[in-house]
Amino acid sequence: MRPFILACALLCAVTAVTAGPASADRRDDVSPMIIGGTLVSSAPWSAAVYRSGSFTCSGTIIAPTWVLTAKHCVGSGLTVRVGNVLRAQGTPGTVSRYVNHPQADVSVLQLSAPIQTSQYSRLADTNPANGTTNQIYGWGYTSRSGPVSAQLKTANVRMNSICRDYYGGQALCTSRINGNAWSGDSGGPQMYNGLQVGVASTADGSSTQQYSSVPAVRAWIRSTTGV
Repeated sequence: MRPFILACALLCAVTAVTAGPASADRRDDVSPMIIGGTLVSSAPWSAAVYRSGSFTCSGTIIAPTWVLTAKHCVGSGLTVRVGNVLRAQGTPGTVSRYVNHPQADVSVLQLSAPIQTSQYSRLADTNPANGTTNQIYGWGYTSRSGPVSAQLKTANVRMNSICRDYYGGQALCTSRINGNAWSGDSGGPQMYNGLQVGVASTADGSSTQQYSSVPAVRAWIRSTTGV
C-alpha cells in the first residue's frame, strides 16, 4: 500500500487512511502531523509553509533567503512564517520562486527578502545508519483526524532502511518510537546528531514514515542555493 503524502490543506478536511506525502493542500491523498511526541520550546530554523494564506506544510530555514520543504507542497501563492515554534507567530516571508528536485520529493523556496535567525538547519552529507534514533519535527495533525498543532512538535523515530519517497527518490524509512508523522508534517525535517538527514514525504499515520534523503540530494541543494 502506497503511503499518504503528508501535506495539510486537503487532508486537514479529510480522514482517509493509506500512505502518501505529508503536505497540507497539494493532493487529495495527502496527509501528516506529529501524533504523540512532545512540544518544542525552541527551533530557530523552523518554517511553516502556507498556500494562499492556509497552512500546508512544514519546512526548515537553510539560509537567509532559502527554505527547504517537500516538492508535493509547492504551487502558487506560497508564503512562509519562520523562526518561531508557535506557527502563527513566525516572521512572515514571501516566496519569490521555488525550485523542485527533478526526481526526489524535495523543493527549495527562495524568499524575496532575507530572514534573520540565530540558527539555520545544518544539512547532513551521509545517511544515518540503520538502528539509529532520529528526531522528526512538524506542525501536523496531533491525531488521525486532526487538528493541526499550533506549536511545533517533535518525536523520536528509528531508522530502518533506505526506501523511496513519493516521487521515487531515495528516502529514509523509519518507524515510531514515541510518535509518528501525519498530515501537515510534509516538508518537515528529520534530524540525527543535530544535522538534517530527511524531508518528510509520506507516512501511514500510525507507525512508519518515509523522509526524502537530504544526503542523496545534497549536491543538488548546494548547486541550486549555494548552501
